[in-house]
Amino acid sequence: MTTLRLRGDLWMGTAPLIRDLALDLPASRWSGLLGPSGVGKSTLARLVAGLPGPYRLEGAICPEDGKPLQGRVAMMAQEGQLLPWADCVQNVTIGARLRGVRPDVTRARALLAQVGLKGLERRRPAALSGGQRQRVALARVLMEDCPIVVLDEPFSALDTLTRLAMQDLAASLLQGRTVILITHDPLEAIRLSDQAYLLGPDGAEVLNLPASPVPRDYTAPETLAAQAQMLARLHRVESETCAG
Repeated sequence: MTTLRLRGDLWMGTAPLIRDLALDLPASRWSGLLGPSGVGKSTLARLVAGLPGPYRLEGAICPEDGKPLQGRVAMMAQEGQLLPWADCVQNVTIGARLRGVRPDVTRARALLAQVGLKGLERRRPAALSGGQRQRVALARVLMEDCPIVVLDEPFSALDTLTRLAMQDLAASLLQGRTVILITHDPLEAIRLSDQAYLLGPDGAEVLNLPASPVPRDYTAPETLAAQAQMLARLHRVESETCAG
C-alpha cells in the first residue's frame, strides 16, 4: 500500500479552483474530502483516477513508493454508473473486457455474493434497488483489486438507512486499501474517515475527528458533536463563498 501526496494548484481550464493544495493521504486509511460545491472535489477524484478532462494540477500527485499510479486506482462514482444493458456479472467484469482480458466470472459471482447479491447475478440495473446497484458498483471496485480506491459521492442517492448500511459494508470490504472519499455529508465523512480535509480556494484545512475507530457509531455523543462542529464549519465556508 502507498501514501499519496498531492501538491500544487488545481485548475479547470483557465480558472483556478484551489491554490497551494497540500494533501497527505496515508496508506491503508480513509481520507475524507469535503468542501463547497464547485471547489474541485470531484475534479481531484478524476485526476487521481487518471480520467481525462479539462482540468490539471500544476504540481504533482506523488505516490510514496515512487511507482506510477496507472493501473493501481479504482473509482466508484455517484449512483454507480452501471451499464443499463448489462447484467450484474457483466457490470462487475467490465474492466477486464475493456482491457481485452478474459473475465473471471467465478470471482465476479463470489464478490456479488459477498456484497449480498447472491441469486441476482443476471439482473440488469433497472431491476435492482438503489442500494443493490451500489452493491454492484462496490463489487466492481473489488473486482479490480486496486490498492487505491476513489469514492466520489458513492452513496449520496440512497435513503438514510441504506446509506448507513452501504457505509458499513464499504468500510469492511475496503479494509487495508488507501481510500479517498469525496462527500458533501459530514456524518459520512466522520463515520468513515481516519482523517478529513475541508477544501477551499486557498488550500485544504484538516478537520477534527473523534479518536474512536471507523466506522464510527452514528449515535455516539462524540460522533454527533463532531457532526455539529463540522456542519457549522461548512456553513461558514458556504456563506463566505456566496458572499465572495
